[in-house]
Amino acid sequence: MEDSQFDVIIIGAGVMGSSTAYQATKRGLKTLLLEQFDFLHHRGSSHGESRTIRTTYLQPHYYPLVIQSFKLWKEAQAQVGYDVYFKAQHFDMGQFNDPTIRAVVENCHKHNIPHQLLNHQQVAEKFAGKFNLPENWVGLSTEHGGILKPTKAVAMFQTLAYKNGAVLKDNTKVTDIINDNGVVVLTSSGEKFRGKKCVVTVGAWANKLIKRISGFEIPIQPVETHVCYWRIKQGHEGKFVIGGDFPTFASFGKAYVYGTPTLEFPGLIKVAVHGGRLCDPDKRPWGSVVMMNELKEWIDGRFGGIVDSSEPVVKQSCMYSMTPDEDFVIDFLGGEFGKNVVLGVGFSGHGFKMAPVIGKILSELVVDGETNEVDLKHFRIGRFQMTSKI
Repeated sequence: MEDSQFDVIIIGAGVMGSSTAYQATKRGLKTLLLEQFDFLHHRGSSHGESRTIRTTYLQPHYYPLVIQSFKLWKEAQAQVGYDVYFKAQHFDMGQFNDPTIRAVVENCHKHNIPHQLLNHQQVAEKFAGKFNLPENWVGLSTEHGGILKPTKAVAMFQTLAYKNGAVLKDNTKVTDIINDNGVVVLTSSGEKFRGKKCVVTVGAWANKLIKRISGFEIPIQPVETHVCYWRIKQGHEGKFVIGGDFPTFASFGKAYVYGTPTLEFPGLIKVAVHGGRLCDPDKRPWGSVVMMNELKEWIDGRFGGIVDSSEPVVKQSCMYSMTPDEDFVIDFLGGEFGKNVVLGVGFSGHGFKMAPVIGKILSELVVDGETNEVDLKHFRIGRFQMTSKI
């Protein structure tokens, strides 16, 4: 395969790279998807058992991306023959004067998202006492929610890309990208791949690779985070299962707490904190959960004692790649590479749900040099102060 010519070489086969490979092959591109570890490995950001999908963002530019993604998730799973998306309602909660809640409600009005704004008493009635909110809290209920199965979703995109003719290659670590009438991608084993264009979707490794290629550092920080599952007390398990009236949820406050109905582990509910500790993705500490005391306190307060808050029974480690503003980086690398290298990085712990549309956008940037899906001004690297490391 040495010196084979591809239309596009995609580096990093997590959900973003795999979705891009699928979309690129749909456009008829000769596509190569490279992964430094095994496919479906657990060392990055695209593995595990569940991710939430919701439209309730305080930034208006995400709403159209999520709405389009609902449609594209369903289209892709219809082609592969199994489900990766499981429908649920979504429920946000916080103090009634919390600016985040207010911004989310404003967005619901702006985009005509059907929603119910509920006081603590109405929340108790709607969810049959499963959520106990303090008197000065409100809840926001919408129909646009659900669970995505991450590892299964990545496998789905890889399968569809392969069926469409993509070449998939794992355990292939990229060491450099050279601008040479297109791109030449070099690997640690000495292999060389030639492509007209290249897409970089390497998650927490973004800064390391981009710095090596260009000498510039983008302020993307790898963060180790943890997902926790808690035991539901005996006799109450049925209240929290997917397919009933229990929603995916998020709680705003000192700790941003989120969770999902019971799906992957019977008798357990996923409740976690959005956040973690800075790390080197190649030297993970596999450390402890941040804000554990706040998390236990939240579980005690919100679930009224029917979930055991003494200790999580399952903990899974994952990585975020955080930008300073928590907006994505979707742009051309520029410089000597011009439009030959496209970046899809810095998804800041909330991009997974939008992977189908991000794959579509990245493939459009490869083919057309632009996209109509979203105004990319929110995602340009020009918004950062870039520093040269040469």
